[in-house]
Amino acid sequence: MRVLVQRVSRAAVTVDGSVTGKIGPGLLLLVGLTHGDDETVLDWMVHKLANLRVFNDADGKMNLSLTDVDGGVLAISQFTLYGDTKKGNRPSYIEAARPDVAEPL
Repeated sequence: MRVLVQRVSRAAVTVDGSVTGKIGPGLLLLVGLTHGDDETVLDWMVHKLANLRVFNDADGKMNLSLTDVDGGVLAISQFTLYGDTKKGNRPSYIEAARPDVAEPL
């Protein structure tokens, strides 16, 4: 599993002109899954992200977690995080999990 994490003051996803998801302060996640990812890996990542101290405290130090600030999460599937460009000019996504494996997670 690869997750690109962005701390945001707000975020939204729009598809065909309609907002399909939005949050206020929190984390925007681009999530790529690979072969072998399962509920155990997902649970570990959820715990890690919920407790990652990337939000400012009263002194301006990154000392608070998503849980501490009651932040939101907007997760977006991004299989391209497993793109391999070592050979040629066309990315290979062979390491990305197939949709039938990734969607339930």
